[in-house]
Amino acid sequence: MRSRIIGLCGLLQWLAFANVHAEDCAQLQQMKIAHVRITSAQIIAAGGQAAPAAAAIPRLPMDYCRVQAIAKPTRDSEIRFEVWVPSANWNGKFEQIGNGGFAGGFYYAWMARVLSLGYAVASTDDGHQSQDGTDASWALDHPEKVKDYGWRAISETALASKLIVRKLTSKTPDKSYFAGCSDGGREALMMAQRFPTYFDGIIAGAPAYAMTRLLSGGAVRVAELGGKIDRLPQPQLALLQRHALQNCGTGAPYLKDPRQCRVDLAALKCTAGQTDTCLTEAQINTARVMYGERKDPATGAVLYAVLPGAEGVKGSWDAWLTGGDDQTQPAGVKFTWNYLAYMVMSDPKLELEKVTEADVVRGARRYAPIMDSDNPDLSAFKAHGGKLIQYHGWNDPAIPPGYSLEYRQRMTAKTGDADSFYRLYMVPGMLHCRGGDAPTDVDWQAALENWVEKAAPPAELVASDGKGATQTLQPFN
Repeated sequence: MRSRIIGLCGLLQWLAFANVHAEDCAQLQQMKIAHVRITSAQIIAAGGQAAPAAAAIPRLPMDYCRVQAIAKPTRDSEIRFEVWVPSANWNGKFEQIGNGGFAGGFYYAWMARVLSLGYAVASTDDGHQSQDGTDASWALDHPEKVKDYGWRAISETALASKLIVRKLTSKTPDKSYFAGCSDGGREALMMAQRFPTYFDGIIAGAPAYAMTRLLSGGAVRVAELGGKIDRLPQPQLALLQRHALQNCGTGAPYLKDPRQCRVDLAALKCTAGQTDTCLTEAQINTARVMYGERKDPATGAVLYAVLPGAEGVKGSWDAWLTGGDDQTQPAGVKFTWNYLAYMVMSDPKLELEKVTEADVVRGARRYAPIMDSDNPDLSAFKAHGGKLIQYHGWNDPAIPPGYSLEYRQRMTAKTGDADSFYRLYMVPGMLHCRGGDAPTDVDWQAALENWVEKAAPPAELVASDGKGATQTLQPFN
């Protein structure tokens, strides 16, 4: 009888917070949170548009309470964040979404996917607004905004969002998750390292955790090329990829593990009369620099190189390293220039070829403690009972996979018993976070939920391409 009464009480408690009414949502604007102001709280009806200015928000087949807020932990901070809570059928869980690049906006599509699973979900712009994820102009003479971007915004958002969810639903989330890729992966590891009790499960995709080392690597590559990267047109990129697959592959359009593959650049050098079937001396030099590892001038650590096998895939080298046929500047150069111009040198008219090694070292020493999430000690997160899944594409052109392999090695040596709370999956053929000439779609969310909520550690996972092709992934050891 007593167990039936307890069960009935649990049901009544669930019914008490299961539905969110418009007046409950609107009243959140009166909620008091230290240095946080809720600027809007409204029910978005199923299929409705939030506002003309929010056209990027998908029309969802469900009602939800959309909360917009600004946190100002310092006089120079303006951390915008949003919290969405289902009006009905909330699953009792909370998830925070990481950002990308230098941030400046919200990943509404990702928030919508998580909301559709029944979660309350939050996201932040990391303390500034920008239409371009490679833009760091907001950082010029604003050291507190750099701290907001580095670590403070994600913490402020997590704490305030959970208070908002509790106020609205009368219940603290049963489980809390964080998921992100690229800079969001950096933020994911930052959460596990600096704020180990905030989340029960974390997904860290292609993490830019060694942020200053990555940006230093970009500067070193540009300097080695004399300040100018010689563009590789699509036929030359396809030639590099074809050479790698023929010499190192097994007939598949991607390499299972490209670490031992080497491209014989000398064999691809142009002779008289050749055009698209070869590489010029300048193009060979560009490719050599991209394939080559070197040492970080600030730390002496390895600046990892991209691996062969996906050079010609759209969104790979053309987007990140060498620029496309449309003459656009590659994203890697944009990130490097913005970091050096607005954070390190404070010179919006910076010429990259004039940056010295001493400049690179000075920048890394100043910003590594703020932006890098490379602490290998996850013992506090482990003691909290947290679970972490990290993944990385073998053909990531933006963040070479060597960084994730290095972090796993350092973390397991420092923390110990890593298998009890941590998994790393290396995805053959995957580019940056997604895509590639391979099946790369994995339900990381389900794998993490099963581990956190059902004590079922992930083992084999299946990646698909939406067209019937699959590949099986094993945890990397």
